[in-house]
Parts: sequence; C-alpha cells; structure tokens
Amino acid sequence: MTTRTKGVLVFLLLAFGLSWAGMFIARLGFGLSLVNPLVQLAGIAFTPAIAAFVVRKWVTREGFADTGMKPRIRQNLGLYLAAWLGPLAFAAIAIGIAVAVGMWEFDASAFELIPGRPAWVAIGALLLVVIVLTPIYWGEEYGWTSYLRLRLFPERPFVSTLATGLIWAVWHYPLAFLGYIEFANVTLGLAVWTLSFMFQEVILTWFRMRSGSVWAASLAHAGNNMVLALLVGTALGDDQPIAQTLIGTVPMVVLAMWIILSGRLAADRPETAAPELRPALAARS
Repeated sequence: MTTRTKGVLVFLLLAFGLSWAGMFIARLGFGLSLVNPLVQLAGIAFTPAIAAFVVRKWVTREGFADTGMKPRIRQNLGLYLAAWLGPLAFAAIAIGIAVAVGMWEFDASAFELIPGRPAWVAIGALLLVVIVLTPIYWGEEYGWTSYLRLRLFPERPFVSTLATGLIWAVWHYPLAFLGYIEFANVTLGLAVWTLSFMFQEVILTWFRMRSGSVWAASLAHAGNNMVLALLVGTALGDDQPIAQTLIGTVPMVVLAMWIILSGRLAADRPETAAPELRPALAARS
C-alpha cells in the first residue's frame, strides 16, 4: 500500500467515523436535532478538517504545503467576489426558473426574513453572514477539496473531482434518516442530492484550483448553504426538498459544465497539487 493510499483510507475512516458517530449519538443518544447549528458545529462540521490534519501530521507525515491556507485575496479579488455573490445569482436564476415553470408565484414579501425590513435588507444580512460563517465551512473544504480531491486520482483531476463529490454526498446520507431533511421518496431524494453535491464539487474545486486557496472554496460553500439553499427553500418551502434541490442545482449544472467542457479541471496549478505531482505539472504548464 502506497503512502498516498494509506492516507486516503485513514482520512475516510476518520471523516466518516467521527461525523457519523456524532450524528447518531446526538440524535439517537441525546435526542438532539441535527438542524441545530450548535449540534452541527460540535459534532459534524470540522470532522473532515480534523481527519485531514491527523493524516497529514501523523499518518503520511507529508506536511501542509498544499493545503492552500493562504487566502491570496489580492491576487484573486474577482474570484472571491464571484464566490461571495455567485450563490445569490444562482438563487435568482433558480427562483426565476421556478416562477417560469409554475412551481411558485413570485412574492417579494416572502424574502422579508427580518420583520419590518424589506427583502434587500435580509439578503444583505445573509451576505454578511456568509463571510462570518466561512471558517465553519472551511472545516469541510480543508478535508474534501484541499486534501481528498488532490489525492484520490491525482493524475485525473476530472475523475478525482467527481469521486470526491460522490463521497461528500454519501457522507451526508445519514442526515436523510435522522430528521435533518425528509424526502418523500428517499431513493429519489438521495439521488438528486448526490448529483447536486457532485456538480457543486466541480465548482468548489475550480475555486480552489484557480485561486490556489481553500478559502475561496470555503466562501462559495458558505454562500451555497446560506444564500442559495435558504432563498430557494424560502420560495418553494421546506416541504419540497427534492424540487428545491433540483431547482437550486440547475444554475450550478450550467457553470459546472462550462468548467468541465472548457478543460479547466485539467489545469491544476503546481502549487495546488499534491507534492509528489508538482514537478510533472510544472513541466506540463
């Protein structure tokens, strides 16, 4: 077994073991709701990061050179703006589609999430919350996009990205059985959820690769959860999780396909790749 393979296996065991144990203990052991942000923070959110840290530090001893921890904001200001505001654009497109196909009758008052304040105030507040919560979503991106994706199939970035998205989706599966989300048709719901995660991983990977920083991907991830999912959910209602996921995924599919078809997933920068691959990538670029 190679060092890389050993690292991946231990990472997966830790990431799944810690998070799934936390989910089941919180829900079945203590009767806590997994919708509770404090429960998510304490038992789930940082388990991929913990797993990646343990593997890098003590299992493979490869260090942290390719973690992408430098923000690189000045060099990638446009990308950061896209990561921050992109989910709002996705939400607008998704809601527009829902209105166009008759799934929802537009009502601006539905987005007046702060009592007595117009919708734009609530949306502005959400955008600020995204920035504040980005370090929490770093807990996943540090593990999935900044460790696992670089090592699953390091010479095949496209396959590695899709595989990471699939694994990331499966990591969430217990939530569909523990009260976090309720699908009327669980099989269909998980299938749609899986596709959503895989397309989202393409976009998050692109932010990570293009910027050379895990923080750009973390910001986009926070926006997808706190802006895209929340606004689409507000429009369609929480009683339609499959429709909500499908509609919210449509704009992501368009961007993800552009990234894939334009070959951008095959353009890993040497500084963002796993250490053993950097010389080959540098020679190729």
